[in-house]
This record gives sequence, C-alpha cells and structure tokens, in this order.
Amino acid sequence: MEEKKGLVAEFKEFIMRGNVIDMAVGVIIGGAFGSIVSSVVDDILMPVITLITGGINFENWFIALDGGSYSTLAQAKEAGASTLNYGVFLTNVINFLIVAFCIFMMIKAVNKATSIAKKEEPVEEAPKTKVCPFCKNEIPIDAVRCGHCTSIVDPEGEKEALLASK
Repeated sequence: MEEKKGLVAEFKEFIMRGNVIDMAVGVIIGGAFGSIVSSVVDDILMPVITLITGGINFENWFIALDGGSYSTLAQAKEAGASTLNYGVFLTNVINFLIVAFCIFMMIKAVNKATSIAKKEEPVEEAPKTKVCPFCKNEIPIDAVRCGHCTSIVDPEGEKEALLASK
C-alpha cells in the first residue's frame, strides 16, 4: 500500500522544485524591471511626448461620467466624479510596449550569445574500419576475410556464402 503524503510534505516537495524557484526569481526581477520601465515612461518619455504634442498631458485625457466639466483628472477625482481614464490607459499601453520591446531585445541578445557559445558539434562519421578478432589488425568494415591472417571475420558467414556462390 502506498502511504499518502501529508499536505506539508507535498507542499515542501512542490516548492523545492527548481522550476518553481526559477519562476519566483523571474517574477521578482520582472516586478523590479517593470518599475524601472514605468519610471522611464513616466519620468522621461511622457514629458518629451507632452512637449512634442504642445503641452498635452495624457493623464488629463478622460471623460467625466457624471456630465460635469473638469480641467484635470485630479479635479474630477476631488469632486468624486466617476471618470473614464483613457489617457492613463494610453500611458499603460505605452509602458507595456516598452517592456515588451525591452524583453524582446534581451531575449534576442541571450539567444545570440548562446548561439555563439554553442559551437556546432562535429558529426561523428560511421566507422570505416574494424578490428580483426583473431590478429587484432585493422581491416575495412565490409571485409569478410582478414587481409593479414586470412581468417573469416564475418561471424554469421553470410558474406562468405555469398562470395563462394559467385
């Protein structure tokens, strides 16, 4: 009979798998990377885009659902109005595209580095010779008789029978 593992033992076995730990490290690094990219977008790119577009702030692109008119998103939130924040959504889309592009470039660099590091392994050729079991000299692979000691080297004698019938 098989013993049932306890919940704690099963959890310990699950958590100690290498792929779970690798995934956890990836999530942590991804979170840190995401905050860096968000900072690049919010603090560097969006001010430049705002400057290029003539002072338009994407975060102030919204629709007030209560019918009121507010000049900024902060004023609408202060008034307690429900808003449809498509400018914030646009900023998040830009964040996503930048993160996706950065990940693409990193994977491309890693793939290139691994392809350079991984040299083509030489293809092993089929042997062209074999060793005579009697005199231990090297003879052609398809020989039926040793050229040195004249012993028959084909154990089944099939090739010898074919040669004799000719």
